[in-house]
Amino acid sequence: MKHLIRFFIRFVPRKYLQKFGIGALRVVSVFYRGNQVQCPISGKTYRKFLPYGRIKPRENALCPDSLSLERHRLLWLYLQRKTNFFQAPLKVLHIAPEICFLKKFEKLSNLQEYITADLESPWAKVKMDIHRMPFADDSFDVVFCNHVLEHVTDDLQALREIRRVLKRGGWAILQSPLDWNLPQTYEDKNITSPKEREKAFGQSDHLRLYGRDYAERIASVGFRVVVDDFVKTLSAEETKRYALDVNEMIFVAYKD
Repeated sequence: MKHLIRFFIRFVPRKYLQKFGIGALRVVSVFYRGNQVQCPISGKTYRKFLPYGRIKPRENALCPDSLSLERHRLLWLYLQRKTNFFQAPLKVLHIAPEICFLKKFEKLSNLQEYITADLESPWAKVKMDIHRMPFADDSFDVVFCNHVLEHVTDDLQALREIRRVLKRGGWAILQSPLDWNLPQTYEDKNITSPKEREKAFGQSDHLRLYGRDYAERIASVGFRVVVDDFVKTLSAEETKRYALDVNEMIFVAYKD
């Protein structure tokens, strides 16, 4: 079963897995029944989560019900415990919306506006190019843009646009895969083949691999950046229960 899951994850784009694979994964979830791990988003418990990863699948990663991964479960806990996201009257832009959050966020009565947007995502209500977003300046209190910037042609222009549409005092969460052993972000526009991109950047549709300068890169467009080690404040029992990555930092960009 692990090899079958790996095949679909590696060769079927995540947007199609999200759109068509939910039913199949819920069937698979029958074999994972138990109470060893829990998704804080759906509340469902399992013996363990499904493996996930295109090159080397991570064990205990994907919740078959919500389709949450380690980073999504951590972000949910962060939003609950360290922000006013679930209480304040906010206008929110969610770029490339993750399905594990989508229905939950749509039901939040405190959100004055919740807009999902992306160029390709089947879940996005607004089709747009992140380099030129069709929103006025100072439109949103919160922007989510997770695991997007490594895919776009000009990440700095995308960051400028995110800052432009944020209100003063607003904040954005900007998660991306990065290599902590890499001092500076690595990108090479001469690398164009999917195979070479996978070798250089970790995935065939990635255009760069972020290094330890990721926060500085975000700050270069005018953001104040906080790298939050929230995961380190959780107990060992919680990190195990929710199957979290203990090295995942949360990048929060503020428009002061």
